[in-house]
Amino acid sequence: MISHPVIWAFRSSVRCLRHRTLPKATQWALDVSGLRCYSTTIRAGVTGMEEILARVVAPLPTYETRDKSPPPPESNSLEFMHFYSSLVKEEKLSVLTKLSQDFGVDHKSVSELALKLLDTQLRDLATILQVEDRLRYSLTPRYKQLLNHISRVEGGVKFLVDLRADILEIIASKASESAHIRDLNGTLKSLLSEWFSVGLLRLERITWQSPCEILQKISHYEAVHPIRNWTDLKRRVGPYRRCYAFTHAAMPGEPLVVLHVALTEDISDNIQSIVREFATLDSEEDVNKINAAIFYSISSTQAGLQGVELGNYLIKRVVRELQSEFPQMGQFSSLSPIPGFSSWLQGLLSQYKKESRGSDLLSEQEWREVEQATDSVPGTPAIESLRKLIGTSEWMHSERLSRILEPALMRLCAWYLYGEKRRGYALNPVANFHLQNGATMWRLNWRADMSPRGVANSCGIMVNYRYFLNETSKNSALYLQNKVITSSEQVLGLVSQFQKNSKL
Repeated sequence: MISHPVIWAFRSSVRCLRHRTLPKATQWALDVSGLRCYSTTIRAGVTGMEEILARVVAPLPTYETRDKSPPPPESNSLEFMHFYSSLVKEEKLSVLTKLSQDFGVDHKSVSELALKLLDTQLRDLATILQVEDRLRYSLTPRYKQLLNHISRVEGGVKFLVDLRADILEIIASKASESAHIRDLNGTLKSLLSEWFSVGLLRLERITWQSPCEILQKISHYEAVHPIRNWTDLKRRVGPYRRCYAFTHAAMPGEPLVVLHVALTEDISDNIQSIVREFATLDSEEDVNKINAAIFYSISSTQAGLQGVELGNYLIKRVVRELQSEFPQMGQFSSLSPIPGFSSWLQGLLSQYKKESRGSDLLSEQEWREVEQATDSVPGTPAIESLRKLIGTSEWMHSERLSRILEPALMRLCAWYLYGEKRRGYALNPVANFHLQNGATMWRLNWRADMSPRGVANSCGIMVNYRYFLNETSKNSALYLQNKVITSSEQVLGLVSQFQKNSKL
């Protein structure tokens, strides 16, 4: 284990730098090369970190001995885990920067082997393949061995998941622009994708009889429709409801991704009827009333598994489970929130106000009704009044305003989901997730989420992504390869109305 003086010395070195008169962003982004200070304390801190890394990150075995070298002692992995876990954010950044820069790929060896490969192109195939294999092995970062060995000790996989969460936070906050940090992230993501492949995951149904610790985590991790109390939780795992989670043997008792399902007669168009309906809390399920499965919430619980595909496989596994339990069930659909719509709309209204293009958004009749309802004059003041109105939830409590705004907001929302793109794919992350899975953008629902959060995020609108099981593979390929969004007549009709009004 690491002595407390070593940790203290390293921490002191980082604190010394933190208090120097540098811009805040620069302080956060200091890499290990910035830890050059002439004080004895700082030298001790850097030396302590370097000693620890040199001790726990074993040299890459030679190509000839790669399958014969004994593994390093487990204490190396435990030492690094203990050391890293004792650090604060800025200190972790310094360690990860040092690890990724000084214990990565041997670029000189790679260059030499690449040149050797070019020189062997006229040799026999066996020689070429051997040089290629040597080159492939030389591209292994030295720290990859440490990551692999950590995964084999108790609690090691969870540690690495959390470590990648730290790396993702560093990248997202631009605390470091280091290409080495990004390469470390890619290496760790690749390893996690192997360790969390679908064949190694276990599907668990969560019920009221599940361990209390699991139920508490299900409640804590619910990110889409927060669970208010124990009665609410009991409802969501009770009759006419199903809750499933993927777990992994290396992280016992830790749900990785959670899917909530409502069993209904028809495809639901309102979330309050699902999350706030308690009439059947203690009733027996009537199989004759179960014709549809509504996926109304899916939450990934581990930030460090971002980009590791789990949700798609969870939905497919749950569909098979439900088909086995209810052979008559033929309808599968989400009831999904539309995060980002309101903020996108606010930006669009501000842009059209600046360009005096209000007539491209609403019809003349709709603008007249908005002007009358908001006591505003035509033109720019009316656009600003509409923008401020949508920024509050007050209009949802007025039947008149709700009626006036419904057609405009529905077609604007349809365009946001269908027409707004990032690199050719749907801008909205929830839409992109379900479309990648092969779902059809099936129906927009007005006043579907009247909670303050629902009104603030999407003006109360929700969307059904329908899973037609015999079409999902084709739809997924069309979307991923050709960027085609499969949509219903309702959605396409709303998109057409928006294009007509906006002269697109």
